[in-house]
Amino acid sequence: MQCDYFDAGVCRSCTLMGVGYDAQLAGKVADAEGLLAAWADAVWLPPVPSAPEAFRNKAKMVVGGTVEAPTLGILDAERHGVDLQGCGVLAPGLRGAFPAITAFIARARIVPYDIPARRGELKHVLLTESPDGRLMLRWVLRSTEALGRIRKHLPELLAGLPQLAVVTANLLPEHKAVLEGEEEVALTADESLAMRLDDVTLHLRPGSFFQTNTAIAAGLYRQARAWVDELAPRSVWDLYCGVGGFALHVAAPGRRVLGVEVSAPAIASARLSAAEAGLVDVSFEVGDATAVGGADAPELVIVNPPRRGLGAELCATLESSRVGSVVYSSCNAASLARDLAAMPSLRPERIRVFDMFPQTTHYEVMVLLRRVHD
Repeated sequence: MQCDYFDAGVCRSCTLMGVGYDAQLAGKVADAEGLLAAWADAVWLPPVPSAPEAFRNKAKMVVGGTVEAPTLGILDAERHGVDLQGCGVLAPGLRGAFPAITAFIARARIVPYDIPARRGELKHVLLTESPDGRLMLRWVLRSTEALGRIRKHLPELLAGLPQLAVVTANLLPEHKAVLEGEEEVALTADESLAMRLDDVTLHLRPGSFFQTNTAIAAGLYRQARAWVDELAPRSVWDLYCGVGGFALHVAAPGRRVLGVEVSAPAIASARLSAAEAGLVDVSFEVGDATAVGGADAPELVIVNPPRRGLGAELCATLESSRVGSVVYSSCNAASLARDLAAMPSLRPERIRVFDMFPQTTHYEVMVLLRRVHD
């Protein structure tokens, strides 16, 4: 993939830009194999490649420039806006919406936030595209100062972007390096974006986690479903379940599935998906992922933790539990290796790399673990 921004030196976020895609994928497999070399008996399945460009379903754009000429992209070393509206890893539907969004910023007089001066209102524009081309737009604002003008001019934006289904304002009053704040203000009747993957419809709310590569996310769900169906457990727990992607994909007649997640909005979305699909044996609870264990432990557990991994407590709980199998989806093979070492009775049986993040060194790796009794 060729990128003018990278070639000009204005953006180096994609650290593998210019490296041939086959070499990128081979390097990721080699990295995973090296980190997981201690489990030499595991079978490595062929890696799952991604489209090398236009794969991202979400744009996280820092707003810079002026109200008359806003930039959407990143900030340079002097904290000035660098416009990246043509970024090639973003889906075409995202790139196509940016001109209308920048025009709206000027029309509604939403002043871009100036970090050095600590003045202005609009910090970020967060835009997500569903598989059917619908969009969710979130304005990350310092305060409510611009809300009235946003509401006033919003009908024009919706008319110009009919695919825009969900619009919210997120309030981030603090001057700190985070993407979003805790308060969300709905600006449209719809407050969630339907994400249909194969035969499952997920509902993405503002702030809920969803994989940035829709095609590879679908591949992860298919692989998990295949492994779970092969083992045919009667009970499954999906820890760190988010909006329910894994739990809903592995649902089957006669199989009880429980999803656990700390985010209440994500659980509300997961419950909506289960209700729409008529899945009476699938339930979701707001709670701590470390709750697994005890006499009622399931036959199989699915885990999809953040980059830091499961941690010592959950690893110890799984190691001492009656759980017979684990499907572990990891975005950090180094923390995965630490977790596997902490669960010696759960032995990796199959491993597969999924290229979630082309043009970077990052990837997803999924492992099927089975309990061994020495």
